[in-house]
Amino acid sequence: MTGALENIRVLEIGTLLAGPLTGRFLADFGAEVIKIEPPDREDPMRRWGQQVDGDGLLWPIQSRNKKCVTLNLREAAGQQVFLDLVRHADVVLENFRPGTLEKWGLSYDALAEVNPRVILLRTSGFGQTGPYSERAGFGSVGEAMGGIRYVTGYPDRPPTRVGISIGDSLAALFSTIGCLTALEERHRSGRGQVVDTAIYEAVFALMEGLVPEYDLTGYIRERTGNVLPGVAPANIYATKDGKYIVMGANADTVFRRLAAAMNRPELAEDERFSTHGARGANMEVLDQIIEEWTREHESEHVLSTLEQYGVPAGKIYSAKDILEDPHYLARDMILSMQHEKFGAFKLPGIVPKLSRTPGEVKWLGPTIMGSHNDEIYGQLLGYSETFLEELKREGIV
Repeated sequence: MTGALENIRVLEIGTLLAGPLTGRFLADFGAEVIKIEPPDREDPMRRWGQQVDGDGLLWPIQSRNKKCVTLNLREAAGQQVFLDLVRHADVVLENFRPGTLEKWGLSYDALAEVNPRVILLRTSGFGQTGPYSERAGFGSVGEAMGGIRYVTGYPDRPPTRVGISIGDSLAALFSTIGCLTALEERHRSGRGQVVDTAIYEAVFALMEGLVPEYDLTGYIRERTGNVLPGVAPANIYATKDGKYIVMGANADTVFRRLAAAMNRPELAEDERFSTHGARGANMEVLDQIIEEWTREHESEHVLSTLEQYGVPAGKIYSAKDILEDPHYLARDMILSMQHEKFGAFKLPGIVPKLSRTPGEVKWLGPTIMGSHNDEIYGQLLGYSETFLEELKREGIV
């Protein structure tokens, strides 16, 4: 059994999150991802997030299954080495500001000249074209201009953010889709192409009916906290033990089951709650009735009762809850591996699950820069030891 992308080789020259996360997704399913760092400075992600003895805990996850080499792309000799690598590559993955590759003489035309089949996967804040293309673009700005921050939070407070770098992550997902789409098309044409992903567009693509709602009715979505206007019950509810559960029972049939679970079947016949529209119009009253019930019971009792009656509900998980959940473990979503510095290291599993060629985490992100230099430059490119030593002396690798 081999990885679904085992025959695909990717050169990753991105930094931080959006580009490297795309590389992680591809590497999870068997692609040979060669991560390139400048020899004089490490990828900032090596220190990002919570640290243990100065080493970031995000790096081993985001760089898992990747081979790490060093290369100075700012020098002509380094650019020539990169073109040698491109001859053996299927995908070049980058997330620099537009124009950076062109400045280094590594435009798509230059890459395609040495390898017409190569796919250039480009992720940036605003895309490769348009009046904003040359602006610096971080995930936070993409989230703001893509529309998600405007609708996130409570109506009486300023816009807030989601607790993760959702803009970069969405861009990585769309870049992965674009990469796989271009690889599939290459089977027919035999040629590569440019995949252009903008962070703000990745966010905007998931904003549901935002555009026609305004264009045709003048309606602008606003911040509504934990609820959606007109959709009830679909909120979070406190329980006796101080936990919160989230519940979705807005469909007529599901609400009837909720009313029975609460031992309040009459609620389903109450004209204030008997239809979807009525429940939406009387959301606050309904949520108060439901929370009066949930506060009388421990969270596990509420959840088991709702499960018995077929009402979708779940506890709002912290990291501790996730690690203790048997379903996560049964689905291999919590992996445990040995890290050379941290020892036992738990990390997220692979999504999605493939029945014949599932993904695999073979190793964690290498701790040493250039740990695969000899393999890639010596074996793949066939550089001699003498030439490699010369490149090292010149600061190219």
